Amino acid sequence: MSGTTWQIITMIIYFLVMIGIGLWAYRRTSDVDDYMLGGRQLNPAVAALSAGASDMSGWLLMGLPGALYLSGVFEFWIAIGLTVGAWLNWKFVAPRLRSYTEVSNNSITVPSFLDSRLRDSSHTLRIISGFIILFYFTFYVSSGMVAGGTFFEGAFGVNYKVGMLIIAAITVFYTLVGGFLAVSYTDAMQGFLMLLALVMVPVMGIIYVGGFDNMLEGVRSVDPGLLEPLKGATVMGLISAVAWGLGYFGQPHIIVRFMALRNPKESTSARRIGIGWMLLAVFGALLTALVGVAIFKHDKSALASSEQVFIVLGQMLFHPLFAGFMLAAILAAIMSTISSQLLVSSSAFIEDVYMTFTKRKLSAKAGVLLSRISVAGIALLAGGLALNPNDTILGLVAFAWAGFGASFGPTIILALYWRKLTGFGALAGMVMGAVTVAVWGNIAGGMFDLYEIVPGFVVNLVVTVVISKLIYRPNPIVEKEFETALELTKDWSRHVEAVAEVREVTRHNPDGYEPRSATLVAEDDSEGELPAT
Repeated sequence: MSGTTWQIITMIIYFLVMIGIGLWAYRRTSDVDDYMLGGRQLNPAVAALSAGASDMSGWLLMGLPGALYLSGVFEFWIAIGLTVGAWLNWKFVAPRLRSYTEVSNNSITVPSFLDSRLRDSSHTLRIISGFIILFYFTFYVSSGMVAGGTFFEGAFGVNYKVGMLIIAAITVFYTLVGGFLAVSYTDAMQGFLMLLALVMVPVMGIIYVGGFDNMLEGVRSVDPGLLEPLKGATVMGLISAVAWGLGYFGQPHIIVRFMALRNPKESTSARRIGIGWMLLAVFGALLTALVGVAIFKHDKSALASSEQVFIVLGQMLFHPLFAGFMLAAILAAIMSTISSQLLVSSSAFIEDVYMTFTKRKLSAKAGVLLSRISVAGIALLAGGLALNPNDTILGLVAFAWAGFGASFGPTIILALYWRKLTGFGALAGMVMGAVTVAVWGNIAGGMFDLYEIVPGFVVNLVVTVVISKLIYRPNPIVEKEFETALELTKDWSRHVEAVAEVREVTRHNPDGYEPRSATLVAEDDSEGELPAT
């Protein structure tokens, strides 16, 4: 058989496994909480691997090795910043967010948590947060579909639109039928596949060039500066690279994994697994790039583009069957991100926009059905944009990491650690952070060369704190939830009693806040119809 045939067989096996996981998860999904958050029963290994896979996307296997191949190890500062940011996120956000979201109205989305935590009776913060997520993630999903179509076109000569539709159809299928469990378990498997590929390619590459020392000598023969971590560095450039780590605190598709853990204590083992995965993965990307330099000597005829260094090495170093799994790892990176973003977008639409506007009750069946319809709708919109990709879409995606980080990051941290945060302060800070990112990112030169997430994050933090200090008024329910969440983060053993105590305090609803439990019918009705709008 030809090499292409072996690789197609590998792709088919990979796709069938993804579909199988989706069908398995379908049988374990009965209501909206299951569909959106897996019933908060995610084990730490799955949470860690799925968070890593949904975070990194194709950047880990194509973008990072390509940048390192062209510019040398200075580009690795971004990976360092991301790793530090991920560790801090798991350490300080994960355990408290897990306990606080259950204590505060059993919130299952980021906007619903902020809405409940801050007792925003107008629900303005929740609605605006939901629309921010829908806007950014529609373009994010579209970008992933573009990457999938481009991948098939480059790897197999398949028409771009056909390749894009294949990726979209399979990813949407397992996300639509299996919900959060399907997304998490497919992401975990995809994360493992990505890690395996990023270990095997550089190891085989180092053996191919005759050892680690020979690899370094080969790189020096091309340009000794490629091994210098500060070559060509500027203060702005270095700060900008490391500042990528700030984005982690505000990425909804990542922090939703924290909310789905079985208990806060398991965030410790999840952190160790996740950061271990990340360290091996980014160093694998670094070594892949250095092997590529040693072998190809920056020969322009060897690679169509620098981002193909991982693909070309995989095809050169392995039997076509195993090379197919290397290609599947790239698809895994792309599909894991698409599926996570589709699910978070759907949850934002159902929980934070639809239910808030309509104030209708949904049966368990109707809630899941509407969630699946919204996944399909968002995917169709993103697919329509991806059919004819243009610079506007790709340009908007470039702002998304900074946009989410600056909009949600400071707000999440303050919501978890500062009891005097107010709804209006959070809303003003979120809007100002997003505006700062948009304006700063479109101005070039001088101080504006600083990555826009830095000023956006700082502006959000300052505006939120100043306004909250000016208008803060104590609220006994907020105080009770804050203290209970803090207590349960340290000791989860009495969470049933503690949550019941909070429910009793809020039962009389003195501040006019409508609890989430009023929006869903506890038991499934016989008809399961969607409410009239």
